[in-house]
Amino acid sequence: MLRVGLTGGIGAGKSTVAARLAEHGAVLIDADRIAREVVEPGTEGLAELVAAFGEDVLGPDGALDRAALAAKAFTGEESRLRLNAIVHPRIRDRTVELMAQVAPDAIVVHDVPLLVEGGMAPNYHLVLVVDAEEDVRIRRLVESRGMAEADARARIAAQASREQRLAAADVWLDNSGTRGIVLAQVDALWADRLVPFEANVRLRKPRPPRSPHLVEHDDTWPAQAERALARVRLAAGDKLVRADHIGSTAVPGLVAKDVLDLQLTVSTLDDADAISDALADAGFIRAEGGWFDFPQDGGAAPEHLWHKRFHHNADPARMVNLHVRSVRGPAWRLALLFRDWLRANPGEVAAYTEEKRRLARAHAEDGTTEGYALEKQAWVDAGFTRAEEWAARTGWSADGP
Repeated sequence: MLRVGLTGGIGAGKSTVAARLAEHGAVLIDADRIAREVVEPGTEGLAELVAAFGEDVLGPDGALDRAALAAKAFTGEESRLRLNAIVHPRIRDRTVELMAQVAPDAIVVHDVPLLVEGGMAPNYHLVLVVDAEEDVRIRRLVESRGMAEADARARIAAQASREQRLAAADVWLDNSGTRGIVLAQVDALWADRLVPFEANVRLRKPRPPRSPHLVEHDDTWPAQAERALARVRLAAGDKLVRADHIGSTAVPGLVAKDVLDLQLTVSTLDDADAISDALADAGFIRAEGGWFDFPQDGGAAPEHLWHKRFHHNADPARMVNLHVRSVRGPAWRLALLFRDWLRANPGEVAAYTEEKRRLARAHAEDGTTEGYALEKQAWVDAGFTRAEEWAARTGWSADGP
């Protein structure tokens, strides 16, 4: 099952996107609909609301009068928390129940207006944000819902900002234009990304090899990495020691393959094996075979301490390498040292860039990155020596200054 979180500000046109995804075959779970369902007449949820806020939150027909409830529940923090304590667990439980009913090969779209505000993004394989220019949203609210302009602006201001949604978005759909434009984007998203993504997760498909292709540094790489790391941390649970963005995409100004390198540090590789399935379910598929880092200590540490586990992301549009290392071995620290040393030394970044470009040209026709990576290791090994000298001079440690 692929879990897609769908959100967007009021008036952005999220329902248009949700309906199109449902037409393609997505299972749509609507948080607003569930919120109404759990307080319908005759439910325990409605009975608790009445007990907490009084009979006057009911309309003449015995159904919840939402305006009357809002007038009481949003007068202060205590009353708001009381409302949330009644409603939120019921919404959560019903959502879990619906998720459990879907087919194993389903693409589930969870339509959640307050996904960003609730910090829910790590729960999904992909977060899809629908947006539109503020003036467009206001016009839609005034024309289609009959809102006063001042009310529309107030509702927009009360929700997550554009910047907050951007930080959470794996896919950003601008719905400021015509309906046909956004529907075409949704159609392409479904065919090119969501369908293969679901199959990759369910079937645990290996990632096909690719030739080394370098691109200029992308300033959005750190934000993309942080979204992936949040999912890794959630999947790792209590086995997590730390999780970090490492490698070339973590170094400003350094050319890189458009592949995010992440590091998950755990206590032991037994712990890494224990969470292997959880990581795969979250979209990070374990690669078969034995994986290890090149020893850098002249044999001081036992060979097994250089072993690791390797996972890759199942998302066809966002390549991720996840290195799972034991805190008992030396490699997790070296990965952080190498990153921080490069960040602090622009001259080394320039030299490493030149070497990477040379090797990428030499291996452009290989059809795989294996030869490129093996040849690059010589520069990296020498870089580790210079990085250790820098660490000794500056007092660097993996835990920060």
